[in-house]
Amino acid sequence: MKILVDADACPVKQIIESTARRHRLEVIMISNPNHQIQSQYASVVVVDGASQAADMAIVNRVTPGDIVVTQDYGLACMAIAKGGLAVDNSGQVFTAESIDGLLLSRFLHQKARRAGERTKGPRRRIKPDDSHFARSLEQLIAENID
Repeated sequence: MKILVDADACPVKQIIESTARRHRLEVIMISNPNHQIQSQYASVVVVDGASQAADMAIVNRVTPGDIVVTQDYGLACMAIAKGGLAVDNSGQVFTAESIDGLLLSRFLHQKARRAGERTKGPRRRIKPDDSHFARSLEQLIAENID
């Protein structure tokens, strides 16, 4: 098991690293060149700036049982399809059962925005999100560690 992080806008990198260190898990943070990611623990992979390059780099590295940390429903869906686990930075665990509804909601919001409607963006992060993420990550590790 390893943890793959869609690191460009990930606010929980410190939590991921400290949790992974305790469990002796490999962490790979993947970002585009517009973000300067540094880590004393994780491997940092910088991909080109092409659209979806970071997502494709993550998907290509996912093996069954790996954890992917992302806010991107599409990436979460691909990780799950490859036997991986996915969680967002607020601690929401994506499942095969929940991802279809999330993708449909995303599609409908995109369609509404193209039609000129205003839609709500994601809610603002709050401090309890960090605790929820940490608990969710610990639970995923405990339930799936080899």
